[in-house]
Amino acid sequence: MDTYQQLKGKTIAITGSSKGIGKETAELLKELEVNLVLGSRQNKEDLTNNVLTLPLDVTNEASVSAFYEKSIKHFGTVDVLINSAGVGVFESIIDSSTADFDEMLSVNLRGTYLTCKYFGKHMAEQRKGHILNLVSVAGTTALSGCGGYSASKFGVLGLTKVLQTELRQKGVQVTSVIPGSVSSSFWEKIESKPDLSKMIPTNTIAKHLVSIIGQPQGAFVDEITIMPPLGIL
Repeated sequence: MDTYQQLKGKTIAITGSSKGIGKETAELLKELEVNLVLGSRQNKEDLTNNVLTLPLDVTNEASVSAFYEKSIKHFGTVDVLINSAGVGVFESIIDSSTADFDEMLSVNLRGTYLTCKYFGKHMAEQRKGHILNLVSVAGTTALSGCGGYSASKFGVLGLTKVLQTELRQKGVQVTSVIPGSVSSSFWEKIESKPDLSKMIPTNTIAKHLVSIIGQPQGAFVDEITIMPPLGIL
């Protein structure tokens, strides 16, 4: 059975959907017969065909709750949650801004916690569902200049592993997606960056995500690492 048949009719919610991996994944899924709920700080509420676009600030619990409630109210259920919202600032720890550190923890870790909390409970009650959390190779490897970002992403990985133990017996799959450097809008505000041409294309990551959620039944994918051809840049 192909990916199209596996995903047909499912409702998929994506955070951070206005740019980068989230946007690219949404564009791929629009070509399939799925219902989409797209959340981003830049969004205004809108409905086009089977695509519900909603404003979402993952750092604000009321915003996450409203995103969840409107998703369920409109489509009746959410089968897949892709947590793609994220921010990063790269400086040495001793030279870093505390405000930047707090924002990375708030968006990357707390934001993932909040969406998993609301959608995970719904999926557990339905006895089915799939959550994909975008981690990072910086969440598994100590990289100079990534203190705050790594702290948040190591936290996301730990959170995901705990969710796996808590939700597996309730029929809910939770997957850590661990990409290396991705050539995306993530780097726009970062002055010092590796060669983007050597990074993973955003569309490639999106195709991997669609493949994971369209996998045959009978097995769970706990973790997948996706690296640039030359490894860590």
